[in-house]
Amino acid sequence: MAYYQCGRNILRRIGQDAGVKRSDGYLPSLFFTGQGVRYRKLEVILTTNMDKLGKAGETVKVAPGYFRNYLMPKLLAVPNIDKFAYLVKEQRKIYQPLEEEEVKVVKESKQDLMKEYIAAAKRLDNGTVVLRRYFKVDNELREPVTKDEIIAEVARQLSVQVEPENLYMPNPLSSLGGHEIPLRLPKSIPMPQGKLMWSLKVKIRRK
Repeated sequence: MAYYQCGRNILRRIGQDAGVKRSDGYLPSLFFTGQGVRYRKLEVILTTNMDKLGKAGETVKVAPGYFRNYLMPKLLAVPNIDKFAYLVKEQRKIYQPLEEEEVKVVKESKQDLMKEYIAAAKRLDNGTVVLRRYFKVDNELREPVTKDEIIAEVARQLSVQVEPENLYMPNPLSSLGGHEIPLRLPKSIPMPQGKLMWSLKVKIRRK
């Protein structure tokens, strides 16, 4: 498998030239399921054979944290983007017959899933969604901010996707300033010590 080692060396140089950096502060997009919150899977291309994961050159789906903390630092896999996919494809053309790529889903343990749920919940609870709106008098908004708008901004600003039932918001937000919206998350997600409920902070500023 010498040509895959060669491919990994090339990928290392491409990553350095392109300024690929590890970003521990970034959390990929997440979504809510019936069981709670979880990360979306990432598609990556393996640069070497790995037990229970796949063969070199295959495209597989893995948890973002597993890729960021283990696969990427050791160059065992690269993001499934055009420049990396093209390089691996060209290497395979030279050294072996072209094979159909197969996408495999790596099963996660309940413990791994719970860690993802907790990380997503904390991201929501610690983050602040900022919106800018036109106002009339006495800080009253021309058009109230609806639940659907909040959900869209949470996905854009915090990279978290929530369902309408996860937000307790009986009425639209109609005034400038700070608002705190209670979150209805699964009871299986442990609450931080000293905290009574999960909440999302929203700040509406003048446009």
